[in-house]
Amino acid sequence: MNADEYLKLDQLEKEHWFYAGKREIVRYWIDKVQPLKPQSLLIDCGAGTGQFAAEMKAYCRVMAVDDHEESLALAASKVGASSVKKGSATALPILDESADCLTALDVLEHVEDDTKAMKEFARVLKTDGILIITVPALPALWSDWDVSLHHFRRYGRDTWLNLIEDPHFKVEHWNFVNVLALPLIYLSRKFRAIVPTKHRAEDAIPPKWLNLLLKEAFTSLACQEKIHFPTGVGLLGVLRRNA
Repeated sequence: MNADEYLKLDQLEKEHWFYAGKREIVRYWIDKVQPLKPQSLLIDCGAGTGQFAAEMKAYCRVMAVDDHEESLALAASKVGASSVKKGSATALPILDESADCLTALDVLEHVEDDTKAMKEFARVLKTDGILIITVPALPALWSDWDVSLHHFRRYGRDTWLNLIEDPHFKVEHWNFVNVLALPLIYLSRKFRAIVPTKHRAEDAIPPKWLNLLLKEAFTSLACQEKIHFPTGVGLLGVLRRNA
């Protein structure tokens, strides 16, 4: 990402419904599938500003990994320099089979060879270790936002399944997420393509009542298994490392 995108993210993500909701969703699935212990090691790949790693540090050991200097500096300020390493999704500075959990939250769309990244995730995870991935969905939603964040792709159902149905992993759960926001986000991005503007809805926190409502809608539908949605703004995968 561009340097200014990290600054925007750092100002937004603690309270913004999408970022706060995403962290809550990931914590839910970690606790449900394989709760972490104080001695467990969580690798947050593509850690961004380090907010998720900082929150998880209260529950386990963490290592924030990113390949941008702006990200590394922000993450170090939150989790400490000893819990930050420079690396990428395809070249993690982590020993083989050393991680109990690895998170890659909106990371793989930035990686040209996402299959290579999956192999790297498998390398560093212990047997039965948990991998949690989120990615943006639906190529039809491609917009200036994706361009500014240097995305290579948005994932459709087939490309997503081709990625996560990897022989190194067992799929514990996957689903489309951020479902209720899809119509609004679709219209917003298509309108912005017709009428360009420097101001993006993604860069501002909505009024408190709306922020709470959007977060509740986001998290409640993502933290369940009964309904499998046909579409959504994003995709979530919870995978277990095979022996």
